[in-house]
Amino acid sequence: MKKVIQELTNHNRALLNNFQYHLQVEKGLSENSISGYSKDLHDFFLCLDKPAEKISTTEIMNYFVQLQEIGLAHTSIARKRSSIKTFYSFMLEEEIAILVKLEKLPKIKFSQKLPQILSVREMLYLLDSITTENTLGMRNKAMLELLYASGLRVSELINLTIHDIYWQDKIVRVTGKGNKQRLVPVAEKSLKFVVDYYNNNRNFLKKNRETAIMFLNRFGNPLTRMGVWKIINKIALKAGIKKHISPHTFRHSFATHLLEAGANLRIVQTLLGHVSINTTQIYTNIDRSFIIKEHKLYHPRS
Repeated sequence: MKKVIQELTNHNRALLNNFQYHLQVEKGLSENSISGYSKDLHDFFLCLDKPAEKISTTEIMNYFVQLQEIGLAHTSIARKRSSIKTFYSFMLEEEIAILVKLEKLPKIKFSQKLPQILSVREMLYLLDSITTENTLGMRNKAMLELLYASGLRVSELINLTIHDIYWQDKIVRVTGKGNKQRLVPVAEKSLKFVVDYYNNNRNFLKKNRETAIMFLNRFGNPLTRMGVWKIINKIALKAGIKKHISPHTFRHSFATHLLEAGANLRIVQTLLGHVSINTTQIYTNIDRSFIIKEHKLYHPRS
């Protein structure tokens, strides 16, 4: 239990300790069930970063929207909602004053269609199906492995340069929206294909042109969004993947697979470079080594 709550403020840590005791002694829940509640509340408290009593109903609803935006499965969001509601019911039983109005926290109906994702099995099958017998095959393999390993937007992928990859550190420097930069670890298995492409195939595509862009088309020019989309659809069709997928499918799958494996929500949002009014504060003071550790621990390619 200590590992689950070690990053919380002393105040919320004490509340969570009492809640865990309540679940164990009064409700008789199993260790696994208590651990699940604790993990959900741990992520929730870290994202809102304020005393539990000061959190409003609206802030909780915004939190659910954030989970939806980064592609977390509906069932996982519903589970987190149940954990939060159970916790605040406990606080009422303990006669602790709260701002949350439980009667105004209905079951969430998502009007926006959840983004299409591939399961871990589907994603690994798709990646493993890419032939690497020629230069374009090696480029495609490296490119899609990197998309899944790092959660890049397609615009970030096509603008990536050879100077943005720190080979020894296994880190990619990404320039996202608003020219904001972030550092993203790359799973070692995926980075291997990027290394092979860079060392053995990129110069052939470059055709003696001076360019620092990493991924090039057959004419030596940077790939376009549509070019990447066509490559992905061709590979998916050949692999027999029936789902409609796009470059963004890799980004949503990256986030969902990490979160459903147990990665910290705040870390995943940092890896994605996800910025909104409600999430700006959660990106501060995160140690880089902790981000790398979380990525390595939970990514299927690590």
